[in-house]
Amino acid sequence: MAEARTSPYLPPNIDPTKAPVAFGARALPKLNEELGAPELLSRQRALMALCDLLHDPENVYQAVHLGFMESLKTLLYDQDSTVRQKTTEIFYIMAGHNIGRDGILRNDIITSMSHLLDDPVDICRRNMHQTYEMLSELPAGAAALVDAGLVSKLVVKLESELDEIQEVILETLHFCLQADASQALAAGAVMILKSKLSHPLVSIRRKAACALMEICVPLEGKESVCKAEVIPLLVQLLDDSDPEVRANAAGALMYITITTPGKYAALQAGTIPKLLAHVKDTQSKVRLNCLKAITTLSETPEGRKILLQDVNLIQGCMEDSSEAVRRAAEIAVRVIQWKP
Repeated sequence: MAEARTSPYLPPNIDPTKAPVAFGARALPKLNEELGAPELLSRQRALMALCDLLHDPENVYQAVHLGFMESLKTLLYDQDSTVRQKTTEIFYIMAGHNIGRDGILRNDIITSMSHLLDDPVDICRRNMHQTYEMLSELPAGAAALVDAGLVSKLVVKLESELDEIQEVILETLHFCLQADASQALAAGAVMILKSKLSHPLVSIRRKAACALMEICVPLEGKESVCKAEVIPLLVQLLDDSDPEVRANAAGALMYITITTPGKYAALQAGTIPKLLAHVKDTQSKVRLNCLKAITTLSETPEGRKILLQDVNLIQGCMEDSSEAVRRAAEIAVRVIQWKP
């Protein structure tokens, strides 16, 4: 006669690595309680389940208002690497949503995460830097990173971090430098970024040139770049195979040559022939930045004398498909042909 037996195995839809999720409105509060459990396995399983739930923006909203930020902030200091890894991953997921970014900024998670800059686990550091990068895309997030004094630390980490993490740091610095470049300059960012301009990875060259362009906006940055003799490297990058690298290099030269020392340093580096060679570049951003750099260089008598010989080439850009390029070409021609 048949008899009922209980199987010793878990149902096929149960994941033993994740905490069981309670029904309905009780799901997130229950997980929040388990995040503070003394048992390591309970914390790990709660974090695994929470990672899945927070891909839903509604759950991110609920988590912020249920006080998850304080619970997760404590777990950043946990001795277990898996707990730190999943906690930083959760913050990265939350940083992808506006409500999550606001919650991170309001609860000063930025400062709490900063001790993971030297974490021995690569993925913890990567998650942390990706969270910072997401935050930096907001003006308030970039300002918070600057106020926390983290820009100088990020600059220093460019010398020791893995290539994949360096890319994220450079992206973060790009936004932070728009807010304030003084910390980066004080930390020696110009020399560090200069070394990255010759990196074999095109993504790092591209982002290093972009960060260098931002650092050249303030006068102090222009002066530091000239003293560090970065201009010859930027001129070489005008021939790079990547259009973004070319555009960023031309953009940096455009800012540097606003000052008189920058103009003459660029002239000595043979910048004008390289810029003229790219006024017909396939990318409009490259053409635009080159024309603007040509305009600033033509403000010197020496630069104007050279450019008058090729003014027809620049006049040809006045028929460009891009309105911004056409306008830049008109200004360049007017400055080159100016007579006292």
